[in-house]
Amino acid sequence: MKRKVMLTCAVLLMARLCQAQDIEPRRWSHMPVGADFAGAYYAYTAGDIFLEPELNIEDATFHLHSIGVKYIHSFELLDKSARFDITQPYQIGHWKGLLNGAPATVDREGFANTTMRFAVDLIGAPPLTAGKEFAAYRAKQDDHETIVGVGLGLTVPTGQYYDDKMINLGDNRYTFRPQIGIVHNIGKWSMELSSMACIYTDNNDFFNGKDLEQDPLYTADANVVYTFRPGLWLAGCGGYGYGGTTSVNGHENDNRQSNLGGGVVLGLPINRSVGVKFAYVGSRTQVKTGMDTDTFSAAIAVMW
Repeated sequence: MKRKVMLTCAVLLMARLCQAQDIEPRRWSHMPVGADFAGAYYAYTAGDIFLEPELNIEDATFHLHSIGVKYIHSFELLDKSARFDITQPYQIGHWKGLLNGAPATVDREGFANTTMRFAVDLIGAPPLTAGKEFAAYRAKQDDHETIVGVGLGLTVPTGQYYDDKMINLGDNRYTFRPQIGIVHNIGKWSMELSSMACIYTDNNDFFNGKDLEQDPLYTADANVVYTFRPGLWLAGCGGYGYGGTTSVNGHENDNRQSNLGGGVVLGLPINRSVGVKFAYVGSRTQVKTGMDTDTFSAAIAVMW
């Protein structure tokens, strides 16, 4: 029974990783080619885990501290604006609950998986260098502009992973995330729509050599952004994720995900090259098994 409980916990946690990291406004924004961004962030996530009653686990919760660095480079590709970014987090996590009425806890600390993303704007947002040319185009287009972009994210299994433990910071598998986004600017308002599929490779060394498979998790999010002035903006966000059913050694689990999420993000400029961002994102499961989470984060970025 204990093995089944821990398996279910681990599966639920992994199924939520993709959606939680990708409710993000302004990911399709027009950037000058040749620009570089480097930043650091801190995020605190707290969550309640809901499992089948017959598993005899109650009051399951987790707390996760994430510290990370991110780098973005924009460039021109086939006469289109493109960008590449890479993120590396370090995490400290604590899981606890009542197992058959007795307290049980798990702690982990180490590097989580590395994530990368490549994106290109197919419509709108032409490749322009920073300076008068880019500023003049933005001043002309901000009143009415539509941008359509596509991207591909990749999660690399560089995170801490133990094949004899159920809960890990890493996944021991790759995740591919094809995505598409549409942005429509009207004056100081910007409306954004994005959709994505998280496609998982198999983990053939899941808990003492078991095989873990997972169906794709499909997500969609919408953001409304109001820009008060360059660098100062406020966004409201909403998202939904569905799918992600797992199988272990060919036996399918009853853990399909259905989650609603939402939040608010505030961007503040410090000067022309440095900005900070504060965000809250919450998610709530829409099925009897899953997780409710709340994430608070702060980030700083430098452009050159």
